[in-house]
Amino acid sequence: MGDPAIATDVLIVGAGPTGLVLALWLTRLGVRVRIIDKTAEPGTSSRALVIHARTLELYSQIDLAREIIGHGREMGAANMWVSGRRVARAVLGDMGAGLSPFPYALILPQDEHERLLIDRLSREGVRVERQTELVDFAEEASHAVAHLKRADGSTETCTALYLAGCDGAHSAVRERLGIGFPGGTYSHLFYVADVQACGATMNGELHVAMDPTDFLVVFPLTADGHARLIGTLRESATLSHEDLSWTDVSRRVIDWIRIDVQRVNWFSTYRVHHRVADRFRKGRAFLLGDAGHIHSPVGGQGMNTGIGDAVNLAWKLAASIRQQSAESILDTYEPERIAFARRLVETTDRAFTGVTSDGALARTIRLHVVPMLLQPFFAMNAARQYMFRTVSQILINYRGSRLSQGQAGTIHGGDRLPWVNPDGGRDAMGNLASLSPPAWQVHVYGDATAAVRSVCQARQLPLCTFPWSSAAARAGLKRDALYLVRPDGYVGLAEPSGHAQSITSYLDTRGVSVSRSQSTS
Repeated sequence: MGDPAIATDVLIVGAGPTGLVLALWLTRLGVRVRIIDKTAEPGTSSRALVIHARTLELYSQIDLAREIIGHGREMGAANMWVSGRRVARAVLGDMGAGLSPFPYALILPQDEHERLLIDRLSREGVRVERQTELVDFAEEASHAVAHLKRADGSTETCTALYLAGCDGAHSAVRERLGIGFPGGTYSHLFYVADVQACGATMNGELHVAMDPTDFLVVFPLTADGHARLIGTLRESATLSHEDLSWTDVSRRVIDWIRIDVQRVNWFSTYRVHHRVADRFRKGRAFLLGDAGHIHSPVGGQGMNTGIGDAVNLAWKLAASIRQQSAESILDTYEPERIAFARRLVETTDRAFTGVTSDGALARTIRLHVVPMLLQPFFAMNAARQYMFRTVSQILINYRGSRLSQGQAGTIHGGDRLPWVNPDGGRDAMGNLASLSPPAWQVHVYGDATAAVRSVCQARQLPLCTFPWSSAAARAGLKRDALYLVRPDGYVGLAEPSGHAQSITSYLDTRGVSVSRSQSTS
């Protein structure tokens, strides 16, 4: 599968959620990995909190979703408060009904999340190499050579086919590659505090509260009576932001939202950045997660986007390394993921600026116009579903990719395969169950022709046929059409007429061969 002189197939730098998920997917796909991190232990602060539906769908492909859900807390509703009055409430589970087997946002603090990923990776036979730092690397004709330093000062040279930079906003990989990281920093100073508290709004729901000068978000944590508070902090003239503490936080919004803070378990201040790297790939090295893009926390998109990067790259690396595809498939990683990262930064920038701006017009909009429109907006089912599709990341598509072709029904090549669950039971995986283990496969909703069956058999492509149903029609699928689905659950080819030759043409044109075993699981 690989040159025995090469120490590992992929060297992953950084063991946050992005690096850990990349390691898990690659290991599941039969790729050798090493994962290093310069820290002595996983983070102990909660940091990212929200796991969205699309991430849970990707986790379900490697049999991880149920374990993650079992340790998390479903966020059932979101509330908006203005100047002491609740102006809107949205039940989140209703928003995603019929769109995903996971029609909610899951709360799971990042430190707990990471421990679960590390445990699963350990069970797969891979351990995180702690206190191991990337010092430098160079690219040879057929591999990369990385120079590593351990805690005792000893050094090591590691050869790898590819290098993945999952090492955060201050990425050493990005720096060594000389890739620019343009963007900016918002002027406001923010605080984040994990607290134990009581009060009417400590009810396991999300609360967003605003008044003319302050902004507060209350995220429920997994334990009852615990919450994450995020708010604006007016910087003291006499203290640097590193010296500020909970005693410097204004209590006005906290008091009128009726939260009685009894204990502060963790407190920090920070400024929010918005940046996207100029490139996500240079030669045999790739950037993922915060190494490639950072943005405001609006919508809890950051960690989920990094995990999306990891899955997108993982199956392509596996296909190239295991000679299931031409190496050129790796060229599709950057255009697919950088386009989404740029849109996300632009969108969250507009939302974040509107929420935090000191301007009179912005204050009027967020304190008067938005509250007036929000309740009727959430009363419309179409509006609720659009909001869920956007925030949950199930709306992400790669229609502009060279791996995307055709349209059948309302589904285009590049779209996420829609969820079809004719039985109607919540949490049932329906047609998405076929995506585990991750592999190229053909879906037909209705009847597959003998020619389609013959091509799939010859190419050793799994053929998944599903009875035509009203659920399939509602999902936008076309009866008897064929959908060639990528290992990450996105449609590569949507062929409305069901012509079998289109499968052969698609695979041959893109240099994809799936005649070898696609997965080791």
